[in-house]
Amino acid sequence: METRLSLLFPSPQHVQPSNGWFALPDEPVIDLTSAPLPSQTTVERLTDGLRAWGRHPQWRGNATEEREHQAADITLRLDPIQFPHPQGYRLVINDAGISVVGTDEPGLFYGVSTLIQLIRLHAPATPSDPLTLPGLRITDWPDFPHRGVLLDVSRDKVPTMETLFALVDLLASWKINQVQLYMEHTFAYTGHEVVWQHASPFTGEEIEALDAFCRSRYLELVPNQNSFGHMHRWLIHEPYRRFAECPDGIAHPFSPDQEPYGLCPVDPGSLALLADLYDQLLPHFSSRQFNVGLDETFDLGLGRSAALCKAKGQERVYLDFLKEIHRLVTERGYTMQCWGDMLRQQPELIGELSKDLIVLEWGYEADHPFVEHSRFFTAAGLRVYVCPGTSSWNSLAGRTENALSNVSNAAVAGRATGAIGFLTTDWGDNGHLQPLPVSYLGLMTGAGVSWCSADATEPRRWDIPALLDLHAFQDHAGVMGRLAYDLGNAYLHTGAQLKNSSALFHLLVFADQNLLRPELHGLSIENLEKTLAYIDRLMAPLPKARMDRPDAENIIKEFRWVADMLRLACRLGMARLRGGPHTSISALPTETRIPLADELRSLIEQHRDLWLGRNRPGGLDHSAGRLERLLTLLEG
Repeated sequence: METRLSLLFPSPQHVQPSNGWFALPDEPVIDLTSAPLPSQTTVERLTDGLRAWGRHPQWRGNATEEREHQAADITLRLDPIQFPHPQGYRLVINDAGISVVGTDEPGLFYGVSTLIQLIRLHAPATPSDPLTLPGLRITDWPDFPHRGVLLDVSRDKVPTMETLFALVDLLASWKINQVQLYMEHTFAYTGHEVVWQHASPFTGEEIEALDAFCRSRYLELVPNQNSFGHMHRWLIHEPYRRFAECPDGIAHPFSPDQEPYGLCPVDPGSLALLADLYDQLLPHFSSRQFNVGLDETFDLGLGRSAALCKAKGQERVYLDFLKEIHRLVTERGYTMQCWGDMLRQQPELIGELSKDLIVLEWGYEADHPFVEHSRFFTAAGLRVYVCPGTSSWNSLAGRTENALSNVSNAAVAGRATGAIGFLTTDWGDNGHLQPLPVSYLGLMTGAGVSWCSADATEPRRWDIPALLDLHAFQDHAGVMGRLAYDLGNAYLHTGAQLKNSSALFHLLVFADQNLLRPELHGLSIENLEKTLAYIDRLMAPLPKARMDRPDAENIIKEFRWVADMLRLACRLGMARLRGGPHTSISALPTETRIPLADELRSLIEQHRDLWLGRNRPGGLDHSAGRLERLLTLLEG
């Protein structure tokens, strides 16, 4: 295969190069006369793609009589009979021209997206030079019918609409067809203002605008509202505390404070609250699926439901509440999605679940047992999505090696077990400190393997840095893809390998904890020195990046900030280790602490500025507070 064809993304299922070439004229004639006609979205996509390279398309049907008799250079056609794969397409280039045939409208859109990539890969140095495309035949379709991305918009970042529109457009170019916004308290529910008033929430009108934008690019915007655990943003307020399982609070992983965490399943008010939320949220979406969460119910049976859990079993109480939520969802005409972690704990009850339920099997480490867990659900007749993660959260720079293995293993397992969907998740635990472009690597890998799962068997055979440069960063210098890939592997050099996190992140965000924790085993001065040198070496080429993106300057600033945060973590860790593993921040010499404090103070201000470049102000103080706790310790 021609080298440049290996840079198509996602990889087509079948590419057959052929002899010959086709020179795209300056004013290509595009045939739209066949019925049914392509959608306006597809037409606009191709128009924009051609104009970006100096071509001025002439559409047959709006053309002059002379052009009506001129042979078409590009033909777009829908034909569900000729090509039976849903969302599939056939793209042929030969001496006579270009033909794109889609099974359905999404398929034709994806075929045009591939054609635009081919034009970009073979574009001349200047628009005045000939644009010649190689002869080939591509036959392509997705392995997973549902290929989604979940964005955490509750811990703590709520993106601006501009950010979301740009991201959706990027995801559509990668042939993603589903998006979820993970919500706890970030929708402007009427009558519940005390919960969201400082969160910069989405309004119904904004959701409808995003929904329409997604539909125009063949993405389904699936509503999402956690409905059992993860309700602490509600339950810390009156009058919601009375619905909590533990009104006096518990210690849980998602806040440094002890606070109420989950709903009480035996309180009728819990269901009444959820019914109100669903009635307000769901009408703003065109999707008929709904993710209600139900994961990580850590406090179930520890408070008000303790007696019932003891009498009936915790699993039964959980399942009965799930059934009630399922009733609320189906009464409103929706198919319910929920996370599978709690369901796996009750194999004897799993057969009671309605077969219309979609279970989301999640796991974020390289060795997560997706096959074993997915078969647990499919054996019970349930439909499954496999849900890996970008590995970006709790890391600042990402965890490249873990992300590639986690995402690829999910694709292989999903195909082996008949999963109907693939959902790449991008979370924001502990302040959502990673900038959005850090997550491009994981998001792009998920898009690739969910379309063509064969690539999941050897993800490292891809030239992932080159793919990132072409399809994410648009860096003509070939700098950003390699930098993002390698900086995401800085965690490997510290000597300490944590689950769902990195040692450098822990040194900053959990600085009040001692260094003898088992998860930090292997951390050493020598390893941190090596990590620091590694980061310095990686960052040296950054000024040479030439990104063709409107946010190019922001991306450079974001990666510089990430690298500076990692460097600070290295220096802080080395200072503490020099004093012995029991050395606290306050025990460091003043001449060590104050320069670190000055550096951190500047980085916190940069964090605030960079945050507002892509996100709303709600949640920013909460996020910055994670770093300000370290600043307080350093200032003594």
